[in-house]
Amino acid sequence: MPIALRVGKVRLTCSIGIAAYPSQGSRRNIVEKASAAMRTVKLQGGDGFAEYDQQAADGRRESARLLHDLRCAVERDELELFYQPKVDAHTLQITAVEALVRWCHPQLGMISPDRFIGLAERYGVIQSIGRWVIEEACRQAKTWRDQGLRMRIAVNISGHQMHQDDFIEHLEAVLIRTQTPPSRFTCEITESIAMEDTLATVQTFRRLGMLGVHVSIDDFGTGHSSLASLKRLPAGELKIDRAFVTDLGVSEHAEFIANMIVEMAHALNLKVVAEGVETQKQRDMLVSMGCDELQGYLFAKPMRAHDLGLWAARDPGDAEQLFRPSLFSETSVARLE
Repeated sequence: MPIALRVGKVRLTCSIGIAAYPSQGSRRNIVEKASAAMRTVKLQGGDGFAEYDQQAADGRRESARLLHDLRCAVERDELELFYQPKVDAHTLQITAVEALVRWCHPQLGMISPDRFIGLAERYGVIQSIGRWVIEEACRQAKTWRDQGLRMRIAVNISGHQMHQDDFIEHLEAVLIRTQTPPSRFTCEITESIAMEDTLATVQTFRRLGMLGVHVSIDDFGTGHSSLASLKRLPAGELKIDRAFVTDLGVSEHAEFIANMIVEMAHALNLKVVAEGVETQKQRDMLVSMGCDELQGYLFAKPMRAHDLGLWAARDPGDAEQLFRPSLFSETSVARLE
């Protein structure tokens, strides 16, 4: 029941944490564990109850330790980029690579982004990680250009980076410093972020278009994009969400969606990349749909920069055989309608 006061009505709620003695703790720490359960209720919106969960508590402690180490990972040079090739759907020659960050933890070993990117975004560490990824990817691109490998390089951009005031300035400064042509640099932005109708997002897309970098709409097919929205963005490609690629040959719905994305993209003069290609059947179906580039374990797993370079160093003619210019034309400065 609401409580009537002079200033109005006030509704009180109660958050309760439960811990059982002695099965869930000693007399010394049982109240602490009940308090931890109560905080769980509050994080979920309050006005309820929860019993202490040892497994959840262990997960929170592990996350806290990871977060502490993650804050220092860039300074300690513990991050590393792996690169997964994209190939021409018809010739299977490498046309581009996507930079994927890994964390070489001194005690836990190699940690995939699935375990730490969420933490980084939740607690504001993604800004420093994102800046490092752009700088390292461009540095490596310059090294490859010096070796004669002129591939397009793609970097995933988070929503937090899109909203940073100095994101474009930093990107432009790195491109200039590493002599990376903007037209050979791809910003991969998820469909959900790209479709945000916020002033910050719209302005960032406008400035990306003016800078002349290549823009890719990632994980396409899971959001609510409209033709009008896509036409306004300075995008050059769509990446079909891997969920639809995985289900090709199994689900008619996935095949219908993938084919529709390809047809719609081509109608808008956009290229189409399919990620997560793992079987020959998937590849054949995507090629028959008219997909332009493919990416996945069928062709290559993410690898270190050195290993990718070795592909072209095995024989003087390998670079010409394995690598080819990107399917995408040189990106011109785009204007939003």
